Amino acid sequence: MNKLDQIATKIIQEQELIIGPIAWEEAGEVKGIHVHDRNSVSIESDNSGTVVDDLVGKYEHLFGRASREVCRDAVAGLIADLLPAEIPLSLR
Repeated sequence: MNKLDQIATKIIQEQELIIGPIAWEEAGEVKGIHVHDRNSVSIESDNSGTVVDDLVGKYEHLFGRASREVCRDAVAGLIADLLPAEIPLSLR
């Protein structure tokens, strides 16, 4: 699992703590995300940062601005070692 797969998985797991299993259902509707089980997802390699942005945007659209902050907090440790250009815009 690459770093962006880990980031997407962590975002979904944190959202699940707040909204329940619907977090996985909503993630499955984001183009470019493939949900394997409740422990992992994979992201299509083309525009993977955009896919993460779409995931964060999906939660924000459904549940408000606080969802974006939950996403940022959830992955703070994972993005700490990425170059600024590698961090999806929604998580900066």
